[in-house]
Amino acid sequence: MIIEKVFSQFPLLHSANLTLKKIEVSHVQELFAIYDNAKVFEYCGIIPKHNFQTVQKMIGHFERDYMKKSRIKWGIFERFQHEKLVGIIEAMDFNQKVNMVTIGYYLAEDSWGKGIATEAVELVVKYLLEDVDVHRIQAEVMPLNEPSKKVLLKNGFIKEGLLRQATLWSGKGVVDIEIYGLLKEDCVKNLHD
Repeated sequence: MIIEKVFSQFPLLHSANLTLKKIEVSHVQELFAIYDNAKVFEYCGIIPKHNFQTVQKMIGHFERDYMKKSRIKWGIFERFQHEKLVGIIEAMDFNQKVNMVTIGYYLAEDSWGKGIATEAVELVVKYLLEDVDVHRIQAEVMPLNEPSKKVLLKNGFIKEGLLRQATLWSGKGVVDIEIYGLLKEDCVKNLHD
C-alpha cells in the first residue's frame, strides 16, 4: 500500500459523470441537505444532523481526519449538474499490515437509483487497487440494505458472510453486518475470464 498516494495531496478522481473531490465550506448547503435527511442514514452507523452549524463544523472534521491519515471523504459531484454535491464516499481503516481498506458511501435521497453510487465505488476501487496498490477492499452493510449490496456486487465484491451482533453503530446499537470483500486478484482474474 502506497499510503502517501492518498494523504500527501488530496486525490481528485473523475469518471464519465462524476467528480470525486474534497468537500469545501462552499458545499455546506448541499451537505446539510444530505445529513438532514434521516432516510439517508437508515442503514448507516451515522446519526442525521439537523443543525446547520454542526454540519458546517463537520467539514473541518473531514479535513482533520484527512490530516491524521485516518480517513478520506470524497464529495461525489455530478459533473453535468454544475458540480452539485450528491453524496459522500470514504475510505477508512487503512490497515497497512494486511494491506486492506474499508469503504463506505451515502447519497442524497434524490440521487438514489441513478447508478451514481455504483459509478463512485467503481472509481474509488480502481484508484485504491491501481494507484494506492491496496490488496483488499471491504465494506460493511446492514443486512436490510439491499441497494448498497447491489452496488457492491456490481463492482465485483463478494459477500463473505454475516457477523452477528458484531458492531456498535451510532443510533442503532449493536447490529448484524454483512461483510463484502474485493481482492486485487479477483479483479485481475475477472479481466482474464
